[in-house]
Amino acid sequence: MGSGLNERACAVPQLLEVKNLNVTFLTDGTVVRAVNGVSYTIDEGESIAIVGESGSGKSVGVLALMGLIPHPPGRIESGEVLFKGRDLLKASPAELRSVRGKDIAMVFQDPMTSLNPVLPIGLQLTEALQKHLSLDSTQARERAVKMLGLVGLPHAEQRLRDFPFQFSGGQRQRIMIAMALTCSPSLLIADEPTTALDVTIQAQIVELVRELQSQLGMAIVWISHNLGLVAGVVTRVIVMYAGFIVEHAPVDDLYERPLHPYTLGLLHAIPNVETSHQERLVSIEGMPPDLRRPIRGCPFAPRCPYRLDQCEKLPPLFDVGGGRHSACWRWEELRQVTTFGEPL
Repeated sequence: MGSGLNERACAVPQLLEVKNLNVTFLTDGTVVRAVNGVSYTIDEGESIAIVGESGSGKSVGVLALMGLIPHPPGRIESGEVLFKGRDLLKASPAELRSVRGKDIAMVFQDPMTSLNPVLPIGLQLTEALQKHLSLDSTQARERAVKMLGLVGLPHAEQRLRDFPFQFSGGQRQRIMIAMALTCSPSLLIADEPTTALDVTIQAQIVELVRELQSQLGMAIVWISHNLGLVAGVVTRVIVMYAGFIVEHAPVDDLYERPLHPYTLGLLHAIPNVETSHQERLVSIEGMPPDLRRPIRGCPFAPRCPYRLDQCEKLPPLFDVGGGRHSACWRWEELRQVTTFGEPL
């Protein structure tokens, strides 16, 4: 696939390029192929989303970028991760530690388990500043207060002494965002950052991250299972299924005319405010494949209403023009489909 996925009319500096990334896990003597030949690029200041259901490989793929795959049982089998031209997969542990938190930062989905419950948040915020930016304790504290104010936490200076349990779920997530941004990273990875929050707080967190991106100019990767959530915050969407990229497109094109049956099914499963109480939500029948077993053909074929005999062969990720890619043998016919399961 390579950088052709990210063609631009204007030349924009490329921040990250992932090439043919493959990640496996050894579980009970069985190899689980969690990420299979994933490739994509991110430009400086760009916002993209990686979406898919649980177990699709979206989180494992970004953890691999940062050297956070536990080994064993995990293993990066092959690929390249070029960040500002340097292959992170060849970097030493010390080099990776210097990149994590400073150049690439991550916001996790559960702030209660991500924050240390027995340390005040001030200590957790200043640690990275002292390590990566060589600030003294006073300077680090001042910057921590500034970052908490930036993410909208009131009485920031007084609250540095408080522990995580003294904050609400939304406040804890704001603290996690402040922690991720303390060293002004070039790339922020937001891994399901609103999953544990109610709908109102979700909207606030999403809007907060959008505002911070505008102010700080960083690139963002949103990891989510919710296509509706990322619709208004990214320029491109990567759809993953069973460790494969099955579709990759500009966000407006993907929502208007998906070119893979799985994407079509995901979009039709989103609740619509115009849907009457009598109408049933569309669902995708069946279960995701068991990744402990080799996938011979299209991974979505067993659940796909459009499958053919040809689907017993794994489709490539076709370049279908306009910056769009689809891993479906019938992508041209799918242009005409408006409802998941509708006959071609």
